Amino acid sequence: MSDTEDPLAGLYQAVLEELGEDPGRDGLLKTPDRAASALRFFTEGYQQDPVKILNAALFDVDYDEMVIVKDVDFYSLCEHHMVPFFGRVHVAYIPNGKVLGLSKIPRLVTMFARRLQVQERMTTQIAATLEELLEPKGVGVICEASHLCMRMRGVEQQNSVAITSSLRGEFERDSKTRAEFLQLIRHRNVTSI
Repeated sequence: MSDTEDPLAGLYQAVLEELGEDPGRDGLLKTPDRAASALRFFTEGYQQDPVKILNAALFDVDYDEMVIVKDVDFYSLCEHHMVPFFGRVHVAYIPNGKVLGLSKIPRLVTMFARRLQVQERMTTQIAATLEELLEPKGVGVICEASHLCMRMRGVEQQNSVAITSSLRGEFERDSKTRAEFLQLIRHRNVTSI
């Protein structure tokens, strides 16, 4: 039996038993507790509020060119099989009198990723939140991910990548803005200067 009071640990113990394992054997003694703790961490985004994450870092700045934070690493759990999908998100916006502290974009990505998700919804949630709270001239979000539900089971495709996008405002209306965004996220990262 699990040492903690976390009800998830008891459920994981029942899963081990259902699989034909002995939760009392040496290698599995703490597994229900560790698995419960891990799942709580992987889904901590449910306890976070995007308004609280972003509002403390909105600044009035007279800047109206594109701001991009690219290659934001993330991992999430697919809501269909509860196995990981992971990849990178590229986020851009065109300010309309307000800019956002740069570290807040990865925090927002992580918050939405740490929920049971589908990639399409996560992509639009990031864009919609930035659009609502920043009120920018435009927002662009592109997500590239590998899904273990496609690699480990089902079609077992080892090299497939899913790409989703949500383009709003200037990114949707103006082909030049969209092309600039796509061009800039293709550039190699700047390393130490």
